[in-house]
Amino acid sequence: MIAETVCSAASAAGLGIAVVTAYRKRFLAAARLAAYSLVPVGLVMTGVVGWLADTALSPTAWAGFGVLGAAWLLFAGTRAVERRRAGTGAERRASGRDAVAPAASAPSLGGKARPATGPAAPRTTSSRGADPAEDFSDIEAILKKHGI
Repeated sequence: MIAETVCSAASAAGLGIAVVTAYRKRFLAAARLAAYSLVPVGLVMTGVVGWLADTALSPTAWAGFGVLGAAWLLFAGTRAVERRRAGTGAERRASGRDAVAPAASAPSLGGKARPATGPAAPRTTSSRGADPAEDFSDIEAILKKHGI
């Protein structure tokens, strides 16, 4: 009974503030305030407030929340153990070997050597007369500067 009275008073006060806001020609804010003000009355009319009041004072409901909490703890604990067991020993080593395709080239394996297949590309000089590999030195310097 008290919860319904408090919700009705809160809604009435909110609607009063919405009227004052509309009087000041701020209609969008007034409509938003009116919408927020009608929520407590709507909750009282649907019975949610009564259900919450009954739940808050019921030992059975609190025991139910305890059971739900215990179920959540069991679920989270089993997931943690499952994740810890998933990456042990031989499984980690086997997954490390299969991480790179068997026919992968040297750069994908982390090596700096070029593959020896095919003829080497002829070196051409740029318009400045420098080696093509030197053309990328300024780009590399910029990338190193930014930590890339």
